[in-house]
Amino acid sequence: MNKKPVQDNADRQARLKAIQSKQRASDRRRTTLFLGSIGAVVVAIVVSVTIVIVGQVQENQRIEALASQPIEGIEEYEDLTFNHIEGPVEYEQSPPVGGDHNAIWTNCGVYTSEIPNENTVHSMEHGAVWITYQPDLPQAEVDTLTDLVGSSGYVLLSPNAEQETPVMVSAWSIQLGMDSADDSRLPVFLERYIQGEQSREPGAACTGGITPAA
Repeated sequence: MNKKPVQDNADRQARLKAIQSKQRASDRRRTTLFLGSIGAVVVAIVVSVTIVIVGQVQENQRIEALASQPIEGIEEYEDLTFNHIEGPVEYEQSPPVGGDHNAIWTNCGVYTSEIPNENTVHSMEHGAVWITYQPDLPQAEVDTLTDLVGSSGYVLLSPNAEQETPVMVSAWSIQLGMDSADDSRLPVFLERYIQGEQSREPGAACTGGITPAA
């Protein structure tokens, strides 16, 4: 007379095991799908990063190749003096590309106001490149120039109301005027002339000098 309850209990246990088995199978499928999705995302990220890195390497190689050739529009100036003097100096170019200058250099970096010629010429003597722009240059182009400065330790950026072209880039004895911050010659100029052969004191500091009010 007790066989039916025992059988019922066995049936319940069997059904429970079947349900649990299905649940485990479903969990395994979800886990497999989840891990597969993560794997696909990781692969996509790796591929994207690789494409970016390869593209940047290729762009750097392209700029390096262009920097080994003459840059169109370059103005070069010879026989520049390089005495340390006190007080203001009248320069023939605006911004200047060299000449007598203050004994203390301008620290490299980004400035939103004009910076003193006499100190900044000293920075260029140390191998720095000075990017300047007319004050009414659109902010988007100023942002482009700021991005170009990046983390370089030997670039200065500042406005200059007296220059003739919207953007100018200067190194010791060398200058290039441009109509736009997007000019393709600008990164080539930086590649060639930051700490370039024109530097009178390459490797000298562009920190530890003065930091004019930005």
